[in-house]
Amino acid sequence: ANATHEVINFTLHTTLAATTKLVVPTPAKPILPVQTGVQAQQEEQSSGMTIFFSLLVLAICIILVHLLIKYRLHFLPESVAVVSLGILMGAFIKIIEAQKLANWKEEEMFRPNMFFLLLLPPIIFESGYSLHKGNFFQNIGSITLFSVFGTAISAFIVGGGIYFLGQADVIYKLNMTDSFAFGSLISAVDPVATIAIFNALNVDPVLNMLVFGESILNDAVSIVLTNTAEGLTRENMSDVSGWQTFLQALGYFLKMFFGSAALGTLTGLISALISFFSFVIHLYKLVKFNILIHIDLRKTPSLEFGMMIIFAYLPYGLAEGISLSGIMAILFSGIVMSHYTHHNLSPVTQILMQQTLRTVAFMCETCVFAFLGLSIFSFPHKFEMSFVIWCIVLVLFGRAVNIFPLSYLLNFFRDHKITPKMMFIMWFSGLRGAIPYALSLHLGLEPIEKRQLIGTTTIIIVLFTILLLGGGTMPLIRLIDIEDSKARKRNKKDINLSKTEKM
Repeated sequence: ANATHEVINFTLHTTLAATTKLVVPTPAKPILPVQTGVQAQQEEQSSGMTIFFSLLVLAICIILVHLLIKYRLHFLPESVAVVSLGILMGAFIKIIEAQKLANWKEEEMFRPNMFFLLLLPPIIFESGYSLHKGNFFQNIGSITLFSVFGTAISAFIVGGGIYFLGQADVIYKLNMTDSFAFGSLISAVDPVATIAIFNALNVDPVLNMLVFGESILNDAVSIVLTNTAEGLTRENMSDVSGWQTFLQALGYFLKMFFGSAALGTLTGLISALISFFSFVIHLYKLVKFNILIHIDLRKTPSLEFGMMIIFAYLPYGLAEGISLSGIMAILFSGIVMSHYTHHNLSPVTQILMQQTLRTVAFMCETCVFAFLGLSIFSFPHKFEMSFVIWCIVLVLFGRAVNIFPLSYLLNFFRDHKITPKMMFIMWFSGLRGAIPYALSLHLGLEPIEKRQLIGTTTIIIVLFTILLLGGGTMPLIRLIDIEDSKARKRNKKDINLSKTEKM
């Protein structure tokens, strides 16, 4: 009995000890940040210096653009001037760091998340909101063909060329998904300088709309294609055939494209519905109904404007949150809101929306081009001459295969034919901008030297197209005589390459 009692006591003691060990609480996470007061102060000082210098660069760029408008410097588009200024400022920062006059680095000013969350959405939304919908939808078939199928053609040519040249040991070797990701991101065109020249010279409005419309949809398509390639990279595709991979990529692209477009359209229609209720209440004086009196936002333009700003950014956040394309969603939301919502707003809010969107988009674009110039000195580079040269050749060749065959195909169905001169200008207008650069930084490529190579090559291609192609558009248009007849009657002193002169 005593032995049995001891065994029971030992068992209970062991069980209680084990139970006691299981219920030992884990130490709670600290509520306050781990940083000490000195570390937090140093980080705050560094962030303050970054904000100060960013605003200083932006202010200098605004003054520079004003001087371009005032003195009508014909052959210097805004984007070229701002990028050049960014290069000079980047060199100045490097000198400051070398002399140890400051303890911060310029790469803190540009992060891909900052670009995609803060700088890009206002630019895309303003493009959709200020779109000339008559010319756009009259050429919607041609624009869609160039922006969707043309971008895909360019991405496949650049990506496929890089892959096969790498397999032949001609250039740096990349796998198939990485090659296609780079081909997709470098296919995003940004003809800001070209559009400014088109507006200055009054070229054929069809040519203007084809280039401008393609650039609007092309950005979203390029981002979706790049995200598709990234999605395939994250998944294990070793046991999947090439045909199954293509079908999976096509399904992912269609889901991103049409799902994001539907989400943006729905958000725009909801904003139009809310503004329509306010318009009807204001028009028919139905404020006697207590249920509807709270919807009349036209009486308070500041609140009405605030609601429109919320709806402008709402589809972007929602689309990104559910793994869709925020750029595609905010683009279609801008188009729908300008067509339906804008006419229901009060006159004060209409003017406020137009001016605010133009100003914010201009400042974001200026920041983007300035950061492009600064990026030359912002991170360690990996430069390979053969890779850069072949990428430039493939980019130009992919643009040609995109423009010329599709233009000849479209001429069978168009009343207003795309002439060979227009085709050449469209090919020459394939400038690359900030979106390829930001996407290159956003790619999670391994090893690190691969990421540095892609980033360096992207910067070189972007600067090559902006400085050489963008700066050469005016002489080219003069040379091939594609100006509209009305433009020839204008005095050369009246020509200005600024798209912000009427802001």
